[in-house]
Amino acid sequence: MMAEAGPNIVKLDGVEKHFGAVRALDGVDFGVDRAECVGLVGHNGAGKSTLIKTLSGVHRPTSGRMFWEGREVILSSPRAAMELGISVVFQDLAVVPMMSIYRNFFLGREEAAGVKIAGATIMQKGKAQKLAREALSDVGIHIRDVSVPVSTLSGGERQSISIARAVHFLSKLLILDEPTAALSLKETDKVLRYVDEARRKGVSVIIITHNIGHARQVSDRFVVLHHGRVADIASKDEITPQELANVINTGDRHNTAVH
Repeated sequence: MMAEAGPNIVKLDGVEKHFGAVRALDGVDFGVDRAECVGLVGHNGAGKSTLIKTLSGVHRPTSGRMFWEGREVILSSPRAAMELGISVVFQDLAVVPMMSIYRNFFLGREEAAGVKIAGATIMQKGKAQKLAREALSDVGIHIRDVSVPVSTLSGGERQSISIARAVHFLSKLLILDEPTAALSLKETDKVLRYVDEARRKGVSVIIITHNIGHARQVSDRFVVLHHGRVADIASKDEITPQELANVINTGDRHNTAVH
């Protein structure tokens, strides 16, 4: 059953981020609705990485405001963002290759599958394995042995663990940085299917990608960054792939001359 979309889960109002004389973000305004997937696109240097680091509490904005579920918030750290329900999967993935799948699944959230003894959290192996297997299965990922190291998995399977974690721990906003980079066509299709499944379960998603085709498969709307500014916001039905490419390259839907 499709989760009901609604008003903005997150909204940025005039957000700027300066690094010395460089304006990495310049008056950024946009919002993401509940259970919506937004494709955040733009060339390298357009401001995408700075924007997701601002949304995830890594960077504090130089100016502007951020609203979460209608309330103004100041994210002091990535932990503060996580506690609100923001989950970020960076391109280099927050997994430890030599650690087991189930241990990676509960990395940083050990208390969800453990007991406290003398102030320390002791993970309950059987419980952790069962919960990890069920959570992966919930988004269509079937891995029989979750005790094997993550290093034995393909790139797409590693991405899927991070997506399943976000759904399981009730993240409200999942931010994916280039989730299909360096994946085969088959693996890419799987990851995009998992992204769509997360959205169907009520998770809002921002997907950052250079691949317009991949973005169009799962995105409801596009936000195009160009030199730190929002150059265009359009639903998938309002903009053609060529127009989207034009905005990415030039900042204008109808300008085909590459800057």
